[in-house]
Amino acid sequence: MANHSSTMGSSSAVGDREHGGVSSVWRAMRHRNFQLFFGGQLISLTGTWMQSVAQSWLVYRLTGSATLLGLVGFSSQIPVFLLAPLGGAAADRRNRHRILIGTQTTAMVLAFILAGLTLTHRVQVFHLFILAALLGLTNAFDIPARQAFVVDMVGKEDLMNAIALNSSMVNGARIVGPAIAGILVVSIGEGWCFFLNGASYLAVIAGLLTMKVGVPPRMSRESSAIADIVEGFRFVWSSAPVRALMLLLGLVSLTGMPYAVLMPVFADRILHTGASGLGILMGASGFGAFLGAFSLAVRRGWRGLGTWVAYSSVGFGLSLIAFSYSRWFWLSVLLLLPTGFSMMVEMASSNTLLQIMVSDHLRGRVMAVYSMMFMGMAPFGALLAGAFAGRWGAPKTVAIGGAVCAIGAVFFRWRLPRLRSQALQLIVAQESVGGSPPDEATGDRISSVPPIKGSTASASHSVFQNRKR
Repeated sequence: MANHSSTMGSSSAVGDREHGGVSSVWRAMRHRNFQLFFGGQLISLTGTWMQSVAQSWLVYRLTGSATLLGLVGFSSQIPVFLLAPLGGAAADRRNRHRILIGTQTTAMVLAFILAGLTLTHRVQVFHLFILAALLGLTNAFDIPARQAFVVDMVGKEDLMNAIALNSSMVNGARIVGPAIAGILVVSIGEGWCFFLNGASYLAVIAGLLTMKVGVPPRMSRESSAIADIVEGFRFVWSSAPVRALMLLLGLVSLTGMPYAVLMPVFADRILHTGASGLGILMGASGFGAFLGAFSLAVRRGWRGLGTWVAYSSVGFGLSLIAFSYSRWFWLSVLLLLPTGFSMMVEMASSNTLLQIMVSDHLRGRVMAVYSMMFMGMAPFGALLAGAFAGRWGAPKTVAIGGAVCAIGAVFFRWRLPRLRSQALQLIVAQESVGGSPPDEATGDRISSVPPIKGSTASASHSVFQNRKR
């Protein structure tokens, strides 16, 4: 273990990182705003996952079509791909706290509308398309603001822990929500899942309204929104480590993530377990993702995250291939554990690396591109998966997607040694502006970064010297 004495200061969080272990898992919770955010989101996202499973089953029950499952998924996520850049620019120019209150309220109204249509037996497939598209439009502004808002709540010092805890919370809800949905769909129908989802938004809205949030300085509005968007894309494309992470994330979302869209097909036609089996399958994937997020929460720094991104992407692809060949329900459940674990490690590690490499004034726009790659590519994947599953079958479609993920990850791992030095320069540059050095960097052989006392260049030189330790 490297000597951290050079980086120790007055901050208790640094001491937490030094000792690591369970005591440091919850360090982001010392921030009151994050406590409110965490509690509200835990309740709200449980409802969101309930609605996701119930909506998939409703589409499948009304149509029996894998292709339409893909099309509804496409409708809900294509707005994120098209409009997330506008959402990112808004997150950098305006009050993120107020944006989130508006988007969460809108999502609540949409959930209640869907519940009303379903409970009155008036719901039609075109209703699902329209409401899914409107929710996607809302998410295009919600996701960049929510991702960038994390640093407003906890600062850079506890950013990695907050991202990991947030991911744990998302996937804790992903375990509970589908299981509840599987029971409710069978017993009382999809409409009550939608109603409970709408009611769950009250928790997160209440949390947001009771926060005491200072207004951090935002970028000047003298430039146009288009110029701001172009600036964000230019940064992503010109920074090789950022570009590589985004491209791998987009590939995984395009080819691997659509397995979730096809899960009703696996539950019904392949594993013959119906809606209750669908809830268990989705819950298993969520439990694996929860374990992946928790493994990141106990980490004490960023050392080795680049390698984690590569290996977790390979693991995700191989797990999908194995799942596609399973015809036994409980074996499929077990195989979804490493699938969810690997997916979450890849996503959360990429999120962390991107956020520590980007400056505050670009954060919203870079996280908008992250949203485009993570969620925005998913609709194209859902559309392709639905079309291919209709022709070749769901198992072969998922297997091909897994193989593509694994190949892309191997290429990323091959390039990783050349990306590390550039990533370190970006990290040190941001920390020199923020005033506190990172405790660990992204490379496998880099264990600590000494205090930055001089220019960015001299600090960068001292970082590379640590490779010899």
